[in-house]
Amino acid sequence: MAGAMLALIGFFLSLYLWLWKTGVLGTLACGSGSCDFVQLSEYGELFGQPVALYGVIGYLGLFATGLWGLQGRWVARREPTVVLAVLSGLGVAFTAYLTYLEAAVLHAWCRWCLISAAIIVAIFASAVAGLWSTRTVSPPAGSR
Repeated sequence: MAGAMLALIGFFLSLYLWLWKTGVLGTLACGSGSCDFVQLSEYGELFGQPVALYGVIGYLGLFATGLWGLQGRWVARREPTVVLAVLSGLGVAFTAYLTYLEAAVLHAWCRWCLISAAIIVAIFASAVAGLWSTRTVSPPAGSR
């Protein structure tokens, strides 16, 4: 449940940044101007698309995976949690790269990007915690 809710929040945050980047929204609420600098830098796009679009797609996938895991026949199964952990782990790796660029290359911090980083790490942590809590312990051999 937590993963799906966090993914929905991340989706709307990324959607906001993507709509700003594409010119649909006029101003980017940031306060310091660093968000504009980061978003408009050469690192604000990947393969010709705004990085925020990858966030929109990624968080939407995480949200769908979270909803999948909440369906009756899947609640007690590990597969949705494993998929959520793998996808969010990839998101954490991508976010770590982007955060490195902010710190080491751009020397500027986008507050929205940092919030998104916290969200993806929280999704990953909740998925890993879910994996640990749903582990089944096999009975010792011969105890049946």
